[in-house]
Amino acid sequence: MNTQVGREPFGTLGDGTGVDRWTLQAGSGAGALRVGVLTYGGIVQSVEAPDRDGATAQLALGFADLASYVVHGGSYFGALVGRYANRIAGAHFALDGRTYPLTPNDGRNSLHGGPGGFSRVVWDAREVEGGVELHRVGPDGEEGFPGTLDVRVRYTVSAGPGGAALRIAYRARTDAPTVVSLTNHTYLNLGGDGSGSATGHELRLAASRYTPVDSTGIPLPGAPAEVAGTRFDFRTARAVDGAYDHNFALDGGVSEQPRRVAELYDPRSGRALELATTEPGLQLYTAGHLDGTLIGTSGFPYGPAAGLALETQHFPDSPNRPDFPGTVLRPGASYRSETVYGFSVRAPRAGAEAA
Repeated sequence: MNTQVGREPFGTLGDGTGVDRWTLQAGSGAGALRVGVLTYGGIVQSVEAPDRDGATAQLALGFADLASYVVHGGSYFGALVGRYANRIAGAHFALDGRTYPLTPNDGRNSLHGGPGGFSRVVWDAREVEGGVELHRVGPDGEEGFPGTLDVRVRYTVSAGPGGAALRIAYRARTDAPTVVSLTNHTYLNLGGDGSGSATGHELRLAASRYTPVDSTGIPLPGAPAEVAGTRFDFRTARAVDGAYDHNFALDGGVSEQPRRVAELYDPRSGRALELATTEPGLQLYTAGHLDGTLIGTSGFPYGPAAGLALETQHFPDSPNRPDFPGTVLRPGASYRSETVYGFSVRAPRAGAEAA
């Protein structure tokens, strides 16, 4: 695999712990891809790819310095999210007849593993073929979750004639029954960081259903609802309209190998993203909390929809919903999840002009 891997210091935390930035680069020309990964929070700090004219831009929302990631960690820019991605209602769940109270950090709910989740810690790192592997052992009782969880996450990049890809592969084992759902929380703007709203991006999702939620983001009782006839219908590609923070039930459910579930396209730049995953769900989040007060890597303020997050995952609140795909991991079993972000460029449509 023709991939260049490098490492450099990115800063130091208040307790003196050093943080590194790993740079993964594959391909050249239209098939080039350069990704920066931090050992702090497993953060994808940068994603650089060319547009249809060959001009390279940073596509991932984020910061240029470590301190900003620490102070503004609640935005989860690029973060490795766990032990449980998305929300768990009431910050508790029952497993094998015992109730486990979690640390609430989203009103009365637990969000993305709690305030001390995986996005807030420093991971060990080692080079692997095509990229870097992060490793961490989460202790029993961390943020209330049972079991000592041994987690390895690999970020690798590759390039070919049709474009380039970032692959994130998650593996975990436990010594006691627990619940696990991991994801990456990168916000992407295919027009480039700081280029304005991403609501003009065209999105297609292989999802016939979605999970309606209450005012706190917890799925309502009942089966996922049909998207037909609603603003949640992205089965045919169309521009992202309005605000979203919803989980889509992907057609096909859990799969052994990543299958294509989403396409995102920016008509202005010609950049396209094809997303493949083994997960049963995808959270579309249009970054409605951004209000222009945060300044990104490129020096521009982030407003609503400055980027779109496409978080592959199990459904929110699954530990309390036996009707949802299961998230229980037991000793002797292995948690496995994989998501592939494929980047390419497209020519303008006939009669259209590239902005």
